[in-house]
Amino acid sequence: MIVDARPRAARPAVGGYLTMALAVAVMVLPLVWMALASFKDMDELYRLPIQWLPESLAPTNYVTATQTVPFGMFFVNSAVTTVLGAGLKMLLGLMTAYALVFVDIPFRRFFFYVVVCALLVPQQIVLIPNYALVAELGWLNTYQGMIVPGLASAFGTFLFRQHFLTLPRSILEAAELDGAGHLQRLWRFVVPLSGPTIAAVGLVSIVTEWNDYLWPLLVIDRPEMMTLPVGLTLLMNFDGVPDWGVIMAGTVLVTVPVLAVFFLLQRRIVAGLVTGAVTG
Repeated sequence: MIVDARPRAARPAVGGYLTMALAVAVMVLPLVWMALASFKDMDELYRLPIQWLPESLAPTNYVTATQTVPFGMFFVNSAVTTVLGAGLKMLLGLMTAYALVFVDIPFRRFFFYVVVCALLVPQQIVLIPNYALVAELGWLNTYQGMIVPGLASAFGTFLFRQHFLTLPRSILEAAELDGAGHLQRLWRFVVPLSGPTIAAVGLVSIVTEWNDYLWPLLVIDRPEMMTLPVGLTLLMNFDGVPDWGVIMAGTVLVTVPVLAVFFLLQRRIVAGLVTGAVTG
């Protein structure tokens, strides 16, 4: 009689690895196809059966994309809205979460429930009221019109609050006895202890701001104020068949900066997202 000496836990582990490999393939293959398609001409893209590898790696489509639309100006607009929008979101989230945890204010648990409820509200519901307000303020085609309506981050506030509940209160109490005010306690003690959570919230905020398409499309109609996702629409050839190779080249140029930020912060992301997961 042959006895299987392998641990029973090894069999489910194999299934888990296969599932993870399948999930990774589903996410990565479209990116691989986009990168390869950015080097193909029209004939290669419409060829059957599908040809994965391009015949040439000449950056013709990238040259065409950068000459067709002002990517440099779009990049500056995206960088400004992303840096200011993500930075202010994190700042407001930090200060709001600090107040909900460390400041003795009335009904703070009620305010936390309001934040949780805000997570359940789709952003599309508030598009029309926000647009009406921005138009009334004269902020159409401006940076503040793109940035200000999205500054309140319920996700960041929630994640920061959950993390702050895990911090040792003795450190802050000692700082308070030494005469440190709330801002000193926040920046000198709480922020240095919250690196992984800040990285996680920062990444989510950066990706959200960089990839935002619908809101900038509503409030911006001047090409010199367009961001990269909106500017990509100028590559579409509405008179005939779109040159998808050129469009894929432009999409790669939009995607690369976000991927670079992700790889820089990936070590802290998981730790930040699981922080406070079991905290009430």
